Amino acid sequence: MTEPIPVLAPPTGAGHTSARSDSGPRPDTAGRPESTGRPDTSPYSRLPSNREIDKALRAARRERKRVERGEVRRFTKRSRRRRLAWLAAAGVVAALVLAVVLVAYSPLLALRHIQVVGTSRLDATTVEKKLSDQLGTPLPLLDQAGISSDLAAFPLIRSYTVESHPPDSIVVRVVERQPVGVIQRGGAFTLVDAAKVPISSSEKRPDGFPLIAAGGGAADVDADSGFAAAAGVLSALPPAVLAQVDTISAKTKDDVSFTLRGSGATVVWGSAEDSGLKAADLEALLKSAKGSSRYDVSSPHSVTTG
Repeated sequence: MTEPIPVLAPPTGAGHTSARSDSGPRPDTAGRPESTGRPDTSPYSRLPSNREIDKALRAARRERKRVERGEVRRFTKRSRRRRLAWLAAAGVVAALVLAVVLVAYSPLLALRHIQVVGTSRLDATTVEKKLSDQLGTPLPLLDQAGISSDLAAFPLIRSYTVESHPPDSIVVRVVERQPVGVIQRGGAFTLVDAAKVPISSSEKRPDGFPLIAAGGGAADVDADSGFAAAAGVLSALPPAVLAQVDTISAKTKDDVSFTLRGSGATVVWGSAEDSGLKAADLEALLKSAKGSSRYDVSSPHSVTTG
């Protein structure tokens, strides 16, 4: 057996304080425990209030939204640039269209001057006066049908073009019909072109044009007619030879013949086929066989004279 350890009382006297037998705090006069002076380290000693929790949550939500907006802007930066570029381009186009419309339909572009060019038989001033009903109309609103109707009053015009010259002018370029010969109708002589369109009429035969003695319509109406063949031959002749033709006749498309002025010589042409080659043969024969009364070029590879 072990001996019990004796408990010794603390010494008393000067310089020593008596020790308390209990280590707990002494109750104060109100019966509450005395403070020990040490901080309370318990995790539950300071819990946040509901107001503080709401404030922190709101701050967190704001921060999250800020970050999300930044990410969205970063990932959509290129598409936003493209959208801005398209919007800018559309705005420029819209502004240009609006400006063009405002200028085009304003009095600034009202027609004030008409010029007709390309006429030789026609009087350009007469044509300009015929078109004067278009004056005062803005250039984009010119009545093209009205212009066509006005020019149709001149049979000598085969075709035309209208050129706008802003701010207030147009130029009408006219292509006149070229007469190929004269046809006789009763006591009148009518100058016609290759389409058999009458150009002018007179009681006296016009000088410098052959008299066409052929029936039928033009080539666009009847390609096999005598008139179509005769007109085709006249169009193929060189100017020097054409000036010598007095009368041309054709009962069918295959028996074209004509007489020459002065000499009265006859040229047998045949059909209008190979007219270019036949014209070259005839031009050579008129130089090499002057004085002949008959030139047969109906077979261009075997021409004869007589």
